[in-house]
Amino acid sequence: MDVAELIDRQEIVEVITAYTRAVDTASWDDLYDVFTEDAVLDYTPTGGTAGPLSEAIPFIRNVELFETWQHMIGQVAITFDEGRDAAEATAYFINPMVAARPDGTTHVVEVGGYYRHQMVRTADGWRSKHMVDDLLWSR
Repeated sequence: MDVAELIDRQEIVEVITAYTRAVDTASWDDLYDVFTEDAVLDYTPTGGTAGPLSEAIPFIRNVELFETWQHMIGQVAITFDEGRDAAEATAYFINPMVAARPDGTTHVVEVGGYYRHQMVRTADGWRSKHMVDDLLWSR
């Protein structure tokens, strides 16, 4: 592995981290620095929608059941194409979410799975062209 590949790998991890931080902090405009203009975000494994960022942001925002999220990203597996201008990246995640109950108390719902990204190198750096929120478990 050469230095350029190490830099590419770190930049891809930073893009995935930027996605989770944007969601966790409700910084929706920051998602435009994560995804390409023609990106597709697929939340169908979680019972959500699949579509462009303009549809994904309202879907994420409207999950009003939860007051806060806190993504934790674990290992990230990255496989580059031959020219190293595209990559498949799979990030393990656990996401505890705080939900409000009608009586004013809260409880934590946890989900875990993989974020599967098709990454591409752009003039602005690495971006995700396609993401699947692959939910594996919840409790």
